[in-house]
Amino acid sequence: MTTTLTHQTETSPRRRLGRGAAFTLVAVIIATFLGASATPTPLYEHYQELWGFSSLASTLVFGIYALALLVTLLTAGSLSDHVGRRPVLLGALALEAVSLVLFATADGLSILLIARVVQGIATGAAISALGSTLIDLERTPGRGSVINSVAPTVGLAVGAVGSSLISEHLPRPTSTVYLVLLALVILEFLGVLAAPETSGGRPGALQSLRPALAVPRQARTMIVLTAPCLVAVWALGGFYLSLGPALARNALDVHSSLIGAIMVATLTGFGAATVLVLRKLVGRTVMLIGTSALVIGVALTLVGAELSSAALILIGTAVAGIGFGAGFQGTILSVMPLAENHQRAGLLSTVYVIAYLANSFPALLAGYLVGKIGLVDTTRSYGALVMILSAAALVGLLVTSERKPSQSSARP
Repeated sequence: MTTTLTHQTETSPRRRLGRGAAFTLVAVIIATFLGASATPTPLYEHYQELWGFSSLASTLVFGIYALALLVTLLTAGSLSDHVGRRPVLLGALALEAVSLVLFATADGLSILLIARVVQGIATGAAISALGSTLIDLERTPGRGSVINSVAPTVGLAVGAVGSSLISEHLPRPTSTVYLVLLALVILEFLGVLAAPETSGGRPGALQSLRPALAVPRQARTMIVLTAPCLVAVWALGGFYLSLGPALARNALDVHSSLIGAIMVATLTGFGAATVLVLRKLVGRTVMLIGTSALVIGVALTLVGAELSSAALILIGTAVAGIGFGAGFQGTILSVMPLAENHQRAGLLSTVYVIAYLANSFPALLAGYLVGKIGLVDTTRSYGALVMILSAAALVGLLVTSERKPSQSSARP
């Protein structure tokens, strides 16, 4: 594969990006897609003022994005293994641009939901191709897996805080941030045009569009083992991205979009930092740290919400963020090295299918329950669910580690 990559890069006059520059570009695109997905979160208060947004509406806007992403992953998740990474990425970036135009011109909930569906399709088409491209292009083994874990969390943090700051300090709060993202996406589209191809040419592209979960035989045991941790991590992320601002305003009596953005940024920012700090550890060890931190962090956050303590909520969110980053990183480090080059996009799409199922359905249920039992009781129940899943994953990892120490994990 290394020889093929070098040949493609050197012989195509239209593709001027070197391997290192292409690697950086792909990392930025991952962050952009995930940042764009978090952009509406701080704007929910503006939407509430304009259109009478409710908690159920905010979780619906988030959930419909995740569902569209899931459907796309199930159908097009491994497409780039067959037709190449670049065509899939170019199509996904074009769709993302369309969604941003819709966001910027939305005048009600209906257009917002359509924009989220288009954005979900774009992200679903791109995410496994992007992650696989990083691993294709990595010069140091394990670096692609680390960036696969860091870039999404950095993107979520920057997207949430950037959206909040732009909406509070620049005119047209519900459109300006999307226009900024649109300009960035256009530049990235041009960058992909100049990037080398790293895969493709395999038959079976149409067959790959049949909804399926592609898990190589050698990775099946590890997928089952890591699933509870993955579900806990992304269920927590879904709550913060959909109801986090409402929780902050309710518990702290602060009416600013920035407080919700700070919560999201704290969770994802600490997650990104954790990935970098733990990058040299084996996957199982990282997951043990992640599951422990999730239990402790969520417990502290719930206590902080009960006491209306901003300090305790932020400390708990930071500790949970350590679990968020370590849990996802541990999954990637444990699972992805088990796949061959032509299996990477399909396997990574399966990981993201599990992640976004956990990300969307609990958040949608929480949005419904807020109207029935209130935000406080919903938060307690949701936090308990995340803690139970994390504890179950922790126990499973400890038991498996004792029984099969020689198969503990793949090193980065």
